[in-house]
Parts: sequence; C-alpha cells; structure tokens
Amino acid sequence: MISLEHVVQALALKDFDSVAALRLMAPVPRGWQRREFPPNEAAVMILILSADDGALHTILTLRTAGLRGHSGQVSFPGGRRDPQDENLTATALRETCEEIGVCGGKLSVLGQFPRFYIPASHHNVSPIIARYEGAPEFAPNPDEVAEVFSVRLEDLLQPRFKRVERRRMRGVDVRVPYYYFAGHKVWGATAMLLSELEGRLRQVLPQAALQE
Repeated sequence: MISLEHVVQALALKDFDSVAALRLMAPVPRGWQRREFPPNEAAVMILILSADDGALHTILTLRTAGLRGHSGQVSFPGGRRDPQDENLTATALRETCEEIGVCGGKLSVLGQFPRFYIPASHHNVSPIIARYEGAPEFAPNPDEVAEVFSVRLEDLLQPRFKRVERRRMRGVDVRVPYYYFAGHKVWGATAMLLSELEGRLRQVLPQAALQE
C-alpha cells in the first residue's frame, strides 16, 4: 500500500523527468497558439488524505457547466493568482478553501511539482502538494464545483483506468489519453499532473507493489 512516506520520497526525487511524465498523458497535438502577452500565474492543489478504506487518496472536482473556462471538466482545486496572494502556495490554499471548503489548520504543504504551461488557458501552473489530517467535510462552491470525488493513489498504477480516444478539437484530430475514475474522463492538464504523480511513485515504490 502507498504510504505518506512514499509520497514524501516521490516529491524529493532530484532527477525526475517531469516533462516525460507529463507527456505520457498529454493530448497530441496540444493546442499551441502564439500569444502577444505573458501567461497568467496559477496554482492547483494536489490534496493527499487517508480515506475510510485506509488508502491514500487525492481529491478531484467536476467543474460546473456554466464556468467560462474548462466547464464540465475534471480538475484539481486551484485557480489564478490574486494580487493579495503572498505566493503561489497561498494561491493553492486559498482556492482550495474557496472551491471545496477545505481550509487552514489541518493542511500541511509537502512540496510542489515544477511549474508547467497550459496552452489552452495561457497559464503557468504551479502544482502544490499538501496533506490533510483527518476526514474533511467538503463544502463545494456551487458556482464552481458540481462534484467532489477522490481517487486512490494505487489506482494510478492500474492500466485498466487508462484509456485513449480521438477527438476533433478546433478542426484538428487529436489523440486524447485519459484516466477513467468514478465515471469521469480525467484528461488534459489534470491527467498530466496525475501522470507525474504516478511516475514519481513508480520510482520509489518497491517492485513487489508495482506488480500487484
């Protein structure tokens, strides 16, 4: 079983190839487009907690259909940095509190993944990883979040949860890899970050665990 120590070790890897891990679940081709202004800074929260089954889970949200950006898609809690945010960790913590009602004292930041660029929304995103102690009572913001659900970290290692489909996007035929969790297709930037988490865990887990 994946432990919190495994997660800490995964975050501490010095020579991990984040670009290669992200690419495994990236749509091909990606929606690159020349922009005349610099990207916005944003952060997402990869929240790790122990669930009733004793396993470690991470939290995902289904965005409401009425949102302007990425509506109806699965994402991590997060958003654009506000001027009052001290740093991007503060952005991730604030957005997690605002979106799903998980705030403050029981959250402890473990680390972060390298920043990466999302061409569709023109954002540089900093993924922050934090642990929640105990069982949170989610209070999703109805204007932004249609559903909150969790994914077992161990399920990231299982091939049966990975699929691929073809989509026509902006007139282009695109190969779209995705995870299929809780009846939802998890694709795009969220799937790419899950792929990085998966890849890091694969490097620190004992071989026996990877063969289960």
